[in-house]
Amino acid sequence: MTAPAPAPDDVLTWIDVVLRLLAATAIGGAIGLNRELTRKPAGLRTHALVALGAALATLSGLQLEGPSHADAAARVIQGIVAGIGFIGGGVILHTDNRNVMGLTTAATIWVAAALGISCAVGQWRVAGSAALLALVVLVVGREIESALHRMKGMPATNGEPGTENRESRAGTND
Repeated sequence: MTAPAPAPDDVLTWIDVVLRLLAATAIGGAIGLNRELTRKPAGLRTHALVALGAALATLSGLQLEGPSHADAAARVIQGIVAGIGFIGGGVILHTDNRNVMGLTTAATIWVAAALGISCAVGQWRVAGSAALLALVVLVVGREIESALHRMKGMPATNGEPGTENRESRAGTND
């Protein structure tokens, strides 16, 4: 009886696939948790599912022809990047006095999809670094915005829907 032949380098094992899907879900969930804690419309589940879906589609593309054939995966990634805009567009709101809300949430959905793609192709350091940077922008950026609003004498928001000073935050988002 002979042992099974080792898997070629371009074929992902079942464990590799599951780890990549889990990583994408966790990393998307981390971004979503920030949005959830600040009571934004798209939170932990949405971001985790966007990252998981992007990773699943990317992994499926990689498996169509194998990772050595980048054409199938590239087409899948192009579709994800273009298609995710529809979900992001759904969270952007225009108010009567020309304010735009939800741009940051839309951007985090796009980032979650990109993180899912990065996990799917095994770019762990890239995905981890990008997730860390995104969280820094979301957490520290909010503090910087609040400080700038205080310096300018404008009331800062507290992250609750409907608490923005609409005149002072015209054209901004969250």
